[in-house]
Amino acid sequence: MTLRLLIVDDEALAVDRLRELLGAIEDVEIVGTASNARDAGAAIASLRPDLVLLDIQMPGGSGMSLASDLPQDERPEIVFVTAFENFAPDAFAVDAADYLLKPVRFDRLRQAIIRARRRIDLVAAAARGEALTGEPDTFVREIWVAVREGQARLDVDQIEWIEAAKDYVLLHTATRSYLHRISMNALETALDPKALMRVHRSAFVRPSLVERIERPGKGSVNLVLRDGVVVQVGPSYVKEVLKVFGRAA
Repeated sequence: MTLRLLIVDDEALAVDRLRELLGAIEDVEIVGTASNARDAGAAIASLRPDLVLLDIQMPGGSGMSLASDLPQDERPEIVFVTAFENFAPDAFAVDAADYLLKPVRFDRLRQAIIRARRRIDLVAAAARGEALTGEPDTFVREIWVAVREGQARLDVDQIEWIEAAKDYVLLHTATRSYLHRISMNALETALDPKALMRVHRSAFVRPSLVERIERPGKGSVNLVLRDGVVVQVGPSYVKEVLKVFGRAA
């Protein structure tokens, strides 16, 4: 299925950057662009895109307010694209599929596209009354995370990778991310290292989702996950990470 996508950003260079990156992703069609919240609302109503890449700070209104005001049953998937980290709690509170920081990395954009597709497929399957199946639960640990309606219980085995975000962490699942206030050290003591392994002072990954290991330079190691996300391994973690994957340092 081709994903119909609307880009909303008041910076022409940012729009061009997204166009360039999206050109390398299959089955994506850019159906339009808008440079302010008012025009974006009209474009969403007329074009009915599947996904909107939405800036937050724009002339004529906030992208965050626009996302909040969209009717839930007609709302496309939303991925916020911004230069500011501090809007992340609000973004995930309105159930955004993802939150990308400028300059946008290709691997993170591709992950956001994959995540949006999964969310669309889940909604479509639910509308057809189909059972939604996933990987079997293997852990009983759960984390209470903030959602638009309040708080929800998140199964730890749904988390694919984790990254630090100042005083918070981002818990990335296959269909969305959750912003949670906890330290990385506290997480390290709470999580099963065989399931979610710390590979950097700012990152955990699920080893079963690592598709390949890259060595971009002497002593440096990157892990490439199933969705194409690239996670850097910290220098002090390299030896243990390679040991887990049966590779020589």
